[in-house]
Amino acid sequence: MIPYNKKLVANAKTLRKNMTPEEKHLWYDFLKKLPLNVHRQHNIENYIVDFYIAEKKVVIEIDGRQHTSPEHKKEDEQRDARLANWNITVLRYSNDDIRNNFRSVAADILKNLGLNFSDLKSL
Repeated sequence: MIPYNKKLVANAKTLRKNMTPEEKHLWYDFLKKLPLNVHRQHNIENYIVDFYIAEKKVVIEIDGRQHTSPEHKKEDEQRDARLANWNITVLRYSNDDIRNNFRSVAADILKNLGLNFSDLKSL
């Protein structure tokens, strides 16, 4: 079982209630339709990831502009490497990708999950 930090549970709940517009768009318009269980703002070790699909060991991160700075890039690389120790794949997309290339983001996620658009549930 992948460990989590109990001290982050309250923060994760707060983040679920206050998702960014891009996270809401991805969640309500795509991820909820997947035939897999997707956890929002999920706690893994000392991290809170935006979305986690345990069955496929895939994390989906939606990054704002701050993630383009050298210090954030380094932190993201370290975090991704730590998650890779649990055989977790991290898929990263920018807010701009979600706003401007939504279908391409959805297609990439499906490809990484071994699914097709035809596999999506209608809500």
